[in-house]
Amino acid sequence: MFNSIREWIGMRRALRRLWQSDARALLQQDERNAYYNAQRLAARCRARGDQASFFHWAKVASEIARLSPNAKMDMTVVQAIVDEEMRSHRP
Repeated sequence: MFNSIREWIGMRRALRRLWQSDARALLQQDERNAYYNAQRLAARCRARGDQASFFHWAKVASEIARLSPNAKMDMTVVQAIVDEEMRSHRP
């Protein structure tokens, strides 16, 4: 039982490190627009129906918001990004 809990905690820690790593990579590329870039990737995955990747990029966006006070985060821009991605991936 304790081994299962320990493995689960280890898996969660590894996932968080992956989110943080991707967030830092996006911040290094373009700190001001990193949040929007992560949201665009999340929306693209959502439009494709890739739920696991959508969740990953949504968590990366939240890490960016946590890590960077300089990242722009306007919800009207995020909504426009989501609308654009959803339109471009419709059959």
